[in-house]
Amino acid sequence: MHPLVKNLLFTLSPESAHRVAVGAARVAQSVIPRVIDSAYAYAHPRLHTSIFGKQFTNPIGLAAGFDKNAHLITFWRKLGFGFVEVGSVSAKRSRGNKRPRAFRLPEDEALINRLGLNNQGASKIVRRVKRQAGTKAFPVGVNLAKTNDPTISDEAAIEDFCISFRLMAPFADYIALNISCPNTTDGNTFEDPNSLDDLLRALAAERDELTRRLPILVKLSPPLSETFVLDSLIDELVMVSLAHGVNGFIASNTASDRQNLRTKADIVKSIGAGGLSGPPIESRSTQLVRYLYQKTKGKLPIIGVGGVNSAETAYAKIRAGASLVQLYTGMVYHGPGIVRDIKQNLVNLLIEDGFSAISKAVGLDS
Repeated sequence: MHPLVKNLLFTLSPESAHRVAVGAARVAQSVIPRVIDSAYAYAHPRLHTSIFGKQFTNPIGLAAGFDKNAHLITFWRKLGFGFVEVGSVSAKRSRGNKRPRAFRLPEDEALINRLGLNNQGASKIVRRVKRQAGTKAFPVGVNLAKTNDPTISDEAAIEDFCISFRLMAPFADYIALNISCPNTTDGNTFEDPNSLDDLLRALAAERDELTRRLPILVKLSPPLSETFVLDSLIDELVMVSLAHGVNGFIASNTASDRQNLRTKADIVKSIGAGGLSGPPIESRSTQLVRYLYQKTKGKLPIIGVGGVNSAETAYAKIRAGASLVQLYTGMVYHGPGIVRDIKQNLVNLLIEDGFSAISKAVGLDS
């Protein structure tokens, strides 16, 4: 990102800057799509990969949270991403939490957000995803979450997920389940193994009604420590997921704790609650990728996300066991050119290591 543009955007609040960026991108994808393509295009056969029976021109994807309402699918393809994950999408429209609800930590190149799953609702978003369904070599994943409404809990929370699934499943290339959202009256989430068991059983029944085998992935929170050997909760969630035939995992979601920060403690404290993303969770998310790869014996695809801001951090996740990687916070701090830069430098790393394809490097460090 040009320093002047970054400085101008950073004079705005994070959410205002996001709205400006999204607005500019919507204009660009309609008016100058070829200009975007020529400015950011970079392709190389070493980056091609096939996951879930889908072709990816490269393994770099946009994480859920940036394009919540699926307005910019064409833009992300023109920008050079290999895939995009839209959402989180919920059954009902949600305005999210009160503002301010998004915060930058520039010293850490990190973000904290408590947006509250603001989105326009599945019945509206599905129309945009449907228009993009079947785009060659550009898979579109849909991240589902429970509607942000504390009165929707227990069995109603499962039905809330099922409503979104029924709408989005026919047009998604994969479904990601954001299971860290409140869903019960006692404050538990679908990261409770019993709740996850109930949810996956219901969604498996919904999937059986489809005419195709739609991949379902579970997105997990990062472990509490980057040196963890066995996190009993994560282990139980993985076992429940495997028992219901999930097709992969996403590692990881944002972190609720505040480890590995350089930002002054009083600033962090003043921000309050929210999910931490960016470099401070990079090592923990990579460790979770490695753990999942080992636990599944490399048989299920893993999408690595958390602190990806360079070819080196992307490659570390790939070598740990990720077949695909995603970024979000890195683009906030480094601009859209980060996608091209990561791809170019990934090819150089593959050449240095003597690999003819990105798939050859998956899991080498696990």
